[in-house]
Amino acid sequence: MSTVDLEAKIPNNVGLRDNKRLMMALEKWQPAFIEWWKQLGPSDFNQNDIYLRTAVGVGQGGWAHFDYVKMPDYRWGIFLADGPADRKIHFGDNIGAPVWNEVPGEFRNRLRRLIVTQGDTEPASVEQQRMLGHSAPSLYDLRSLFQVNVEEGRHLWAMVYLLHTHFGADGRDEAEAMLERHSGDDDNPRILEAFNYPIDNWVDFFCFTTFTDRDGKYQLASLAESSFDPLARTTQFMLTEEAYHMQTGENGVGRIARRSAEIMKEGRDPAKEGAIPLPMLQRFVNHWFSASMDLFGGEDSTNAAESFAGGLKGRYREGDGIYKDPKALEQTYKLQVPTDDGKVEEKDIPLRRAMNAVLLDAYIADCSRIVARWNRDLKAQDCEFQFALPDHKFNRHQGVYSGFRFSPAGEVLDEATWTHRHGEWLPSQDDRDYVKSCMVRVTEPGKFANYIAPPSQGPNNQPIDFEYVKFH
Repeated sequence: MSTVDLEAKIPNNVGLRDNKRLMMALEKWQPAFIEWWKQLGPSDFNQNDIYLRTAVGVGQGGWAHFDYVKMPDYRWGIFLADGPADRKIHFGDNIGAPVWNEVPGEFRNRLRRLIVTQGDTEPASVEQQRMLGHSAPSLYDLRSLFQVNVEEGRHLWAMVYLLHTHFGADGRDEAEAMLERHSGDDDNPRILEAFNYPIDNWVDFFCFTTFTDRDGKYQLASLAESSFDPLARTTQFMLTEEAYHMQTGENGVGRIARRSAEIMKEGRDPAKEGAIPLPMLQRFVNHWFSASMDLFGGEDSTNAAESFAGGLKGRYREGDGIYKDPKALEQTYKLQVPTDDGKVEEKDIPLRRAMNAVLLDAYIADCSRIVARWNRDLKAQDCEFQFALPDHKFNRHQGVYSGFRFSPAGEVLDEATWTHRHGEWLPSQDDRDYVKSCMVRVTEPGKFANYIAPPSQGPNNQPIDFEYVKFH
């Protein structure tokens, strides 16, 4: 196992002390990061003590330490998962060759773009969520928000390390640019559109961490297969932390739904109790699920084919041997393609060109599992309402379905029908105004806003009424 240097200014297990030039470059970038955090990180909570976990190792168990920390003092670091010294390329055109520890010249631009695009999402989500602390439904949820935020900050550090280490002056410029772009900025927005949407209520936050962070899981998992070993090992460890972000969202939406079901079981209307009506919650699910599907890129993509062929980005769990052909040369993918005459036809495309669609399929299956869990919980409350994921063609703005209109059931619609009915399927301004009215801030330990049920247990086996955030 590699040793983590916890006493360094930048905790790491990559031997920064032995690379003075790199250490100086990262320490020069660090003040700009802290300033960005203070200006665009969680608003007005930098002096509070937060019960946070901090990574202290890269092993499977006992890798994190819990304690009270002021967020600007959080020990952001650089952690690469341990891997076999003789790791081999296991997909694409170069199967069986040793993985790369340096960037091959022919892949330099493509790898840099993959790293920058992933890295840009990390500070973006922190910026999107910066005001949420002022309407937290409990100290438990406030702490969860901040845990997600500081770990997204660490994930930015992970990508910045790769840029500084392997891409020279270009990488340093890209690292600086990631602090210069800002979510929703008219002149210099974040790269991916979903990371420019405002997240000013906790329904959006829980849906975002359920669906958009889950896109992050699949992007990171595909990069964790990479033949560029530093990228693979970096993203493998990021997935360790990312699991909590998705759990926060999945449980948060489930807790909102459970509270509404409890109110309905008592014969009362959630809309009259400051809780979220389940059809309204479904509309938020529709919005974030469809926005997150757009993040996978075009379903028919030569860029995806070239990244797979070169060994830069694999399929989900590529290394587990679950795919018949690790070169993906002998198979095709059946893609549903809309036509100009208002129909959808199946088209066979080479499997390599469908790598984004293959990754999206795995994501949709995972999201279906979550919805099934929510529905089991509703059924246990004797609630007849059932959530449903909209069809993969619904409300898309990227890929082959962009520019076409589909219902949540996948039916082709004309523009007039969409204009008339889309308010049934996506959050309206009235929905957002109502949700905002429910956002009651609760700061007493163990107490929760009326629209959300308590969790079953707290982090690190702490009780629900633990003082997760200390106010001075």
